[in-house]
Amino acid sequence: MGEREAEQHTLPQTELEEIACKISDLNKWREIFSFHGLEISNSTHQPGRGSAADGPPGDGDPAGPQPPLPPATVPKPLPVPSGTGGQPISLEMAMRLRKLLFGNVSHIFSCEWAQAYFRFREPYSDLAYALEAEKGGTRTILMAVQAHIIKYLLFIRNTEYTHLERLCRTSRQEQGEALAAALADTLWAAGGGGRAAIGLLAPALHLMPSRDYKPDNFTERIQLFEFCEKAAAQEFIFDHINCFKGEGSHGVILFLYSLLFSRTLERVQEDLDSKATPLLNVSFGNITCTQAVISLLLTGRASPCQLDSGQEPTCGGKVWQQRGPVGYLRWDGAQVERQVCHGLRTPQLPVWLCSLSGRHGVLFGTDSRLLSDWKTERVFHLYFYNGQREQTKTAHLTIDTHSHPWEEDPCEDPSSPGKRRPPVEMAIRTKWAGATVSWNGTDPFF
Repeated sequence: MGEREAEQHTLPQTELEEIACKISDLNKWREIFSFHGLEISNSTHQPGRGSAADGPPGDGDPAGPQPPLPPATVPKPLPVPSGTGGQPISLEMAMRLRKLLFGNVSHIFSCEWAQAYFRFREPYSDLAYALEAEKGGTRTILMAVQAHIIKYLLFIRNTEYTHLERLCRTSRQEQGEALAAALADTLWAAGGGGRAAIGLLAPALHLMPSRDYKPDNFTERIQLFEFCEKAAAQEFIFDHINCFKGEGSHGVILFLYSLLFSRTLERVQEDLDSKATPLLNVSFGNITCTQAVISLLLTGRASPCQLDSGQEPTCGGKVWQQRGPVGYLRWDGAQVERQVCHGLRTPQLPVWLCSLSGRHGVLFGTDSRLLSDWKTERVFHLYFYNGQREQTKTAHLTIDTHSHPWEEDPCEDPSSPGKRRPPVEMAIRTKWAGATVSWNGTDPFF
């Protein structure tokens, strides 16, 4: 062979290093799987042997009917490019994080959570501003972020239009900008207005799990980036927005991790008043958010007592009467006496996360003066979005706070069968007592 032919068969040093790195990662996972009683097959997939990937059906397949394929699994995570920087998560941090979330280090997120990411509806549509949020535990987080997205699109960004039609003209670029702003706002509040931590996925594993810790091929790859300026954090998120809104990104879990690290694990534990109660409820395979997570999303503190008016005067030794940029309304017929604190019922801007008998949606108005000028609260318009795919248009509600509530029987329980109302209406009445709600031709839902 000549020199030229020899050069063609010589791989560059960088390619050899990349192959060696991949082999090293594979060996790590062999050790993990063998430790848990599993093993990785050494055989490689051969086209034409039981595969229908190429050629007509049955070509190269064994005779006879084949068993059905397993259901679709979680998409492969989207890692950030190597050399981005950041600080890899340690085993101790991963174990403390797992304990805060689940109460132990062996529980991992379900497929429903692993598949969840921040997915927008089609741009330039009736719901161009909206995230999709199907039923399940991730819906709480998605709808809380949705409230911040609406706040940004209507009231924060530079625009002369603050009406529903402007939301419908949201472009794909604006969707990414709004999501970056919403995530940055929430992380910055959790960091006390002085820091934000953002977790992204690295291409390779950082740590080897211990005997007690169950790996998930996700947490072990977290790379943390810390910022002391909110604008820098928001720009970083926007530059890596597909790490949160791309399919396979694990975007919801990634944001939840970032939220906890922005607050710091120590302060989250202090917020919980040193209780052993985990941040997530696990019941019959379903994983749902506790009130502590909702509090962290809305107030920057993982203190459930901050949501309740009964705990308002002395919440963890500090008075919580602050009006945040996003509010919270709640209605549960089984717990009518539980009311949200005044600071969350009356936020700075007319955007509320709503908890309606355990399900979450967003209620909002387009008039920024609604909660600062009492004259605007006589008759006004609100809009409601619940995140479900079945909703194709934003529900338009008209609220009348001077309609004659005394004509109704005050002795009759509003949640009784004869006076049953949609939970959305009941939640609105926790803010505007006695108000009448018109759905303007839309069939009431929830």
